Amino acid sequence: MADSKKILMVIAQENFRDEEYLDPRKVFEKNGYDVTVASNSTETARGAKGEKVKPDIAIADANADDYDSVVIVGGGGSVKFLWDNVKLRSLAKDAEKSGKVVAAICLSPVVLAKAGLLKGKKSTVFAEKTAIKALKKNGAKYEDTDVLREGKIVTGRDPKAAKKFGETVVEALKG
Repeated sequence: MADSKKILMVIAQENFRDEEYLDPRKVFEKNGYDVTVASNSTETARGAKGEKVKPDIAIADANADDYDSVVIVGGGGSVKFLWDNVKLRSLAKDAEKSGKVVAAICLSPVVLAKAGLLKGKKSTVFAEKTAIKALKKNGAKYEDTDVLREGKIVTGRDPKAAKKFGETVVEALKG
Protein backbone atom coordinates (compact mmCIF):
# COMPACT_ATOMS: atom_id res chain seq x y z
CA MET A 1 0.00 0.00 0.00
CA ALA A 2 2.83 2.43 0.84
CA ASP A 3 3.89 2.96 -2.78
CA SER A 4 0.49 2.52 -4.43
CA LYS A 5 -0.26 6.25 -4.84
CA LYS A 6 -4.05 6.08 -5.13
CA ILE A 7 -6.56 8.92 -5.01
CA LEU A 8 -10.31 8.56 -4.67
CA MET A 9 -12.15 11.38 -6.44
CA VAL A 10 -15.79 11.76 -5.42
CA ILE A 11 -18.23 13.41 -7.83
CA ALA A 12 -21.95 14.16 -7.58
CA GLN A 13 -24.16 11.95 -9.74
CA GLU A 14 -25.35 15.04 -11.63
CA ASN A 15 -24.05 18.57 -12.02
CA PHE A 16 -20.52 18.09 -10.70
CA ARG A 17 -18.16 20.84 -11.91
CA ASP A 18 -16.26 19.50 -14.94
CA GLU A 19 -13.06 21.55 -14.44
CA GLU A 20 -12.87 20.66 -10.76
CA TYR A 21 -12.80 17.01 -11.78
CA LEU A 22 -10.68 17.20 -14.95
CA ASP A 23 -7.96 19.69 -13.90
CA PRO A 24 -6.98 18.05 -10.59
CA ARG A 25 -7.22 14.59 -12.19
CA LYS A 26 -4.66 15.66 -14.83
CA VAL A 27 -2.36 16.92 -12.05
CA PHE A 28 -2.75 13.68 -10.06
CA GLU A 29 -2.07 11.43 -13.03
CA LYS A 30 0.89 13.56 -14.16
CA ASN A 31 2.34 12.97 -10.67
CA GLY A 32 1.89 9.19 -10.91
CA TYR A 33 -1.31 8.76 -8.93
CA ASP A 34 -3.98 6.24 -9.92
CA VAL A 35 -7.42 7.82 -9.75
CA THR A 36 -10.57 5.93 -8.78
CA VAL A 37 -13.86 7.77 -9.21
CA ALA A 38 -16.74 7.33 -6.77
CA SER A 39 -20.27 8.68 -6.94
CA ASN A 40 -23.69 7.93 -5.51
CA SER A 41 -23.89 4.95 -7.89
CA THR A 42 -21.85 3.52 -10.76
CA GLU A 43 -24.35 4.88 -13.30
CA THR A 44 -22.81 7.47 -15.64
CA ALA A 45 -22.47 10.82 -13.85
CA ARG A 46 -22.94 14.08 -15.75
CA GLY A 47 -21.05 17.29 -15.23
CA ALA A 48 -22.53 20.79 -15.34
CA LYS A 49 -20.82 21.38 -18.70
CA GLY A 50 -21.62 18.00 -20.20
CA GLU A 51 -18.66 15.83 -19.12
CA LYS A 52 -19.76 12.20 -18.69
CA VAL A 53 -17.92 9.99 -16.23
CA LYS A 54 -18.59 6.34 -15.41
CA PRO A 55 -17.74 6.00 -11.69
CA ASP A 56 -15.58 3.00 -10.76
CA ILE A 57 -17.26 2.54 -7.40
CA ALA A 58 -20.26 3.69 -5.38
CA ILE A 59 -19.47 5.93 -2.38
CA ALA A 60 -21.16 3.33 -0.16
CA ASP A 61 -18.58 0.71 -1.26
CA ALA A 62 -15.47 2.89 -0.90
CA ASN A 63 -12.97 2.27 1.90
CA ALA A 64 -10.60 5.06 2.99
CA ASP A 65 -7.84 2.51 3.68
CA ASP A 66 -7.58 1.78 -0.05
CA TYR A 67 -6.46 5.33 -0.91
CA ASP A 68 -3.82 7.90 -0.02
CA SER A 69 -6.32 10.72 -0.42
CA VAL A 70 -10.04 11.39 -0.72
CA VAL A 71 -10.82 14.38 -2.96
CA ILE A 72 -14.39 15.67 -3.22
CA VAL A 73 -15.24 17.57 -6.41
CA GLY A 74 -17.65 20.51 -6.31
CA GLY A 75 -20.44 21.86 -8.46
CA GLY A 76 -24.13 22.46 -7.89
CA GLY A 77 -24.78 18.72 -7.62
CA SER A 78 -22.72 18.63 -4.43
CA VAL A 79 -25.56 20.26 -2.48
CA LYS A 80 -28.12 17.67 -3.58
CA PHE A 81 -25.97 14.52 -3.75
CA LEU A 82 -23.04 15.00 -1.36
CA TRP A 83 -23.71 17.50 1.44
CA ASP A 84 -25.90 15.14 3.42
CA ASN A 85 -24.34 11.84 2.31
CA VAL A 86 -23.60 10.17 5.65
CA LYS A 87 -21.41 7.48 4.05
CA LEU A 88 -19.28 10.16 2.37
CA ARG A 89 -18.87 12.01 5.68
CA SER A 90 -17.75 8.83 7.39
CA LEU A 91 -15.37 8.07 4.49
CA ALA A 92 -13.82 11.54 4.93
CA LYS A 93 -13.57 11.05 8.72
CA ASP A 94 -11.95 7.60 8.29
CA ALA A 95 -9.43 9.03 5.82
CA GLU A 96 -8.58 11.90 8.17
CA LYS A 97 -8.24 9.56 11.17
CA SER A 98 -5.82 7.40 9.19
CA GLY A 99 -3.65 10.42 8.38
CA LYS A 100 -4.67 10.61 4.72
CA VAL A 101 -5.03 13.81 2.73
CA VAL A 102 -8.67 14.91 2.59
CA ALA A 103 -9.63 17.61 0.11
CA ALA A 104 -12.73 19.32 -1.27
CA ILE A 105 -13.37 22.15 -3.71
CA CYS A 106 -16.15 24.61 -4.55
CA LEU A 107 -19.35 23.70 -2.67
CA SER A 108 -17.93 20.41 -1.34
CA PRO A 109 -15.88 21.71 1.63
CA VAL A 110 -19.32 21.80 3.30
CA VAL A 111 -19.15 17.96 3.36
CA LEU A 112 -15.90 18.19 5.36
CA ALA A 113 -17.42 20.84 7.65
CA LYS A 114 -20.50 18.68 8.29
CA ALA A 115 -18.17 15.74 9.02
CA GLY A 116 -16.53 17.87 11.73
CA LEU A 117 -13.16 17.97 9.96
CA LEU A 118 -12.93 21.76 9.61
CA LYS A 119 -13.67 22.70 13.23
CA GLY A 120 -11.24 25.49 14.15
CA LYS A 121 -9.46 25.21 10.78
CA LYS A 122 -9.00 27.81 8.08
CA SER A 123 -10.84 26.78 4.93
CA THR A 124 -12.38 28.17 1.80
CA VAL A 125 -15.52 27.35 -0.15
CA PHE A 126 -17.37 28.67 -3.20
CA ALA A 127 -18.31 32.26 -2.32
CA GLU A 128 -22.02 31.63 -1.91
CA LYS A 129 -23.96 32.57 1.25
CA THR A 130 -25.41 29.14 2.07
CA ALA A 131 -22.03 27.41 1.71
CA ILE A 132 -20.13 30.01 3.76
CA LYS A 133 -22.83 29.86 6.44
CA ALA A 134 -22.65 26.03 6.54
CA LEU A 135 -18.86 26.19 6.96
CA LYS A 136 -19.05 28.69 9.82
CA LYS A 137 -21.97 26.89 11.48
CA ASN A 138 -19.76 23.78 11.66
CA GLY A 139 -16.86 25.65 13.26
CA ALA A 140 -14.66 26.38 10.23
CA LYS A 141 -12.76 29.66 9.89
CA TYR A 142 -13.82 30.81 6.42
CA GLU A 143 -11.30 32.67 4.26
CA ASP A 144 -12.03 34.06 0.80
CA THR A 145 -9.02 32.67 -1.06
CA ASP A 146 -8.28 30.23 -3.93
CA VAL A 147 -6.84 27.28 -2.01
CA LEU A 148 -6.12 26.66 1.66
CA ARG A 149 -4.14 23.84 3.22
CA GLU A 150 -4.30 23.06 6.93
CA GLY A 151 -2.03 20.08 7.50
CA LYS A 152 -3.54 17.26 5.48
CA ILE A 153 -6.80 19.04 4.72
CA VAL A 154 -7.05 21.02 1.48
CA THR A 155 -9.98 23.21 0.42
CA GLY A 156 -10.44 25.05 -2.88
CA ARG A 157 -12.82 27.86 -3.83
CA ASP A 158 -13.96 27.44 -7.43
CA PRO A 159 -13.23 26.20 -10.99
CA LYS A 160 -10.52 28.84 -11.51
CA ALA A 161 -8.63 27.34 -8.57
CA ALA A 162 -9.00 23.72 -9.76
CA LYS A 163 -5.43 23.23 -11.07
CA LYS A 164 -3.84 24.92 -8.03
CA PHE A 165 -6.13 22.81 -5.82
CA GLY A 166 -4.83 19.63 -7.49
CA GLU A 167 -1.22 20.77 -7.09
CA THR A 168 -1.82 21.57 -3.40
CA VAL A 169 -3.29 18.08 -2.83
CA VAL A 170 -0.13 16.58 -4.39
CA GLU A 171 2.09 18.78 -2.17
CA ALA A 172 0.14 17.59 0.90
CA LEU A 173 0.55 13.97 -0.23
CA LYS A 174 4.30 14.45 -0.55
CA GLY A 175 4.37 15.85 2.98
